[in-house]
Amino acid sequence: MSNNIDLIQIREIGYLISAFLFILGIKYMTHPETARKGNIISFIGMVLAVLLTFIQNNFIVSNLWFIILGIILGSIVGSYLALKVKFTEMPQMVSFFNGMGGLTISFISFSEYFYKAKESNLFFIFSASFSGTIGMVSFIGSMLAMAKLWGYLESAKKSLTIRIFNLLLVILLFLGIIYLAISYSLNLNLEINKFIFLGLIIIGAVLGFSGVYPIGGADMPVVIALLNAFTGLAAAIAGFAIQNNAMIVSGTLVGASGTILTLLMAKAMNRSLLSVIMGGFGETSLTDVSKKGNIQEISYQDTAILLAYSKKVIIVPGYGMAVANAQNEVHELEELLTKRGVEVIYAIHPVAGRMPGHMNVLLAEAQVDYSKLYELEQANSEFKTADVALIVGANDIVNPAAKNNPNSPLYGMPILEVEDAANIIFMKRSLRPGFAGVDNELFFNPKTRMLFGDAKETLRKVINELKSL
Repeated sequence: MSNNIDLIQIREIGYLISAFLFILGIKYMTHPETARKGNIISFIGMVLAVLLTFIQNNFIVSNLWFIILGIILGSIVGSYLALKVKFTEMPQMVSFFNGMGGLTISFISFSEYFYKAKESNLFFIFSASFSGTIGMVSFIGSMLAMAKLWGYLESAKKSLTIRIFNLLLVILLFLGIIYLAISYSLNLNLEINKFIFLGLIIIGAVLGFSGVYPIGGADMPVVIALLNAFTGLAAAIAGFAIQNNAMIVSGTLVGASGTILTLLMAKAMNRSLLSVIMGGFGETSLTDVSKKGNIQEISYQDTAILLAYSKKVIIVPGYGMAVANAQNEVHELEELLTKRGVEVIYAIHPVAGRMPGHMNVLLAEAQVDYSKLYELEQANSEFKTADVALIVGANDIVNPAAKNNPNSPLYGMPILEVEDAANIIFMKRSLRPGFAGVDNELFFNPKTRMLFGDAKETLRKVINELKSL
């Protein structure tokens, strides 16, 4: 017995070390230069937590092969995705992994409730049912978000009916959880309660679908952050249910960081957190461009000349740069201009790309000096003194409709005010709307010159022209 107590004490001390490694890893991840180290530290913490979980008082050795098989299969799938998935598809993979986490928590809560409900307490009933439901909301919602990011699923139009339906589902969930608690307190039929618990899981799945389905693609960064917070919350609560300190700490970290990120993203999109939770905002619908005019194109040679003889150039990277994998060409262009005495900085919008930090990581991968990356407010103060704003594959984050078209889904969202620059070069494949499905008035601005084509190929041609000057 004393040996078991010693082993459990060792496990709990190990969990504490894992928690420390998680926190340290997150700290390192706050800066691109140390993010890789932070990822490795967090990985070590997770491996340690998984290994320590094998230390139990009544561990059933006959199930060991099944657990090891799951670890091996999960490692193979994870390694394959890490090696094969393109960086532009990283938001989809984040949604997928987050959804898998939610599904796992839901399964844990489901199995624990079915096997331990009779010998549990009131707190266990609350925590198991709540974490199981939230885990399923996160799973279905994340799978839906992934489908939207892939472009396989369009959003429904904003509807009061959907909002009311979602509200009724939330009320039904809370009533179900309260009933399970009362039923346990009164020692009622526990067999029927198992089916009620299963019903709550199903309602959670429906809520995950109906909650995310109406939300437009432009708001997916907010949704992903919110679902991430849900998964962390579910993991922490499930940790209390099964008395696992590692799950409590890691779930709390994920839930807290996801909540903070949700608030930051909502602020960047000018959305309230309540509107995020209720759903039905930012639907993708085409809007008429209020001020149309003539499209003006520019050649590679003229682009090179304009950039070469500028004093200040601000580069605005977007998802088009990520798709074309053109971050190295952007950095090469920056270096060539810098050698000519041109001041070059980057304007980074909080939701550029498909997830928070997308552009920062891409540019860090290309060895861009992090001090040259300017955030929204700082960048907007620089455009008035810029000779050229070079937009590389961005769209919604520079769309003036966010400021002057109340009927636009983007209205109210803070944007990069590139129109304040003396000249605008817009590098884009076509005149198609961005991910929000909104036409861009900037295409017709008298200052704008369109440079059509794949970002990587176009930049390579501009670089060649610049070298020949």
